[in-house]
Amino acid sequence: MPGTNIESMREYKVSYAPPTGKPLGTNFAFKIGTTVAIPLLNLVGKKQWRGGEIIPATGPVIVASNHVSYLDVLFLTHFLFRNGRAPRYIGKEGVFKTPIIGRIILAAGQIPVAREGKDAAKALEHAIKVLQAGHLLGVYPEGTLTRDPHGWPMIAKTGLVRLALMTKTSVIPIAQWGSQIVMPTYEKKIRFFPRTPIRILVGAPLDLSRWYGKEADPEALIEATAFVMRAITDLLEELRGEKRPVEIFDPHLSTLPRTGNFKKKR
Repeated sequence: MPGTNIESMREYKVSYAPPTGKPLGTNFAFKIGTTVAIPLLNLVGKKQWRGGEIIPATGPVIVASNHVSYLDVLFLTHFLFRNGRAPRYIGKEGVFKTPIIGRIILAAGQIPVAREGKDAAKALEHAIKVLQAGHLLGVYPEGTLTRDPHGWPMIAKTGLVRLALMTKTSVIPIAQWGSQIVMPTYEKKIRFFPRTPIRILVGAPLDLSRWYGKEADPEALIEATAFVMRAITDLLEELRGEKRPVEIFDPHLSTLPRTGNFKKKR
């Protein structure tokens, strides 16, 4: 039927071309986007980045980060771009329907997925093809902005780990903090002044080999996902200079909607 998620997905021409250009993965549309976005990001944020040398110069890799603001993906992309890689993301389809911006990010190699529709299962298929082509893939394992009232990472979905185990791709944890000051969680108003420190810290690649061959084992996926999120949270503790709460926010036990702006009236 016209207008369904599946039909709308067929309108997109997704590219799985191997990465080229400098930074690796850059194409014409990516250059347009960064030319416009980076000066704006520099206007509102002060870079406090550490660990960029850990990002591999070539080859497939997954970077996994916490998620506190709509601006996270822009600041993370800026960081990766300045460290030699133009990342790919699997993004919710609605963003790609935005006039002009949607066309640019699609042409830049980003991949739309109907996150909660019947097409959502295709996200894994798309991600595998992106990695097989040799790209760096950016992932927010929580699948949405954190619901934790203090901005700490939630218990995450297992998709990231399933992908990493299936493809045996290295996972690099990253923590970022500060974007939620520029644009508070689930808000779209930007704070321009004063400029906010945007802190990004990269950790060492994670060894997931103990879970290889267990991508169909739910308990193993939960365990491995907790391992990844613990690494991200450790980095975030360092950035924030404080310890996370003992109890981790579990969206499965919450009455809040699993995705979307939970601050809106329901």
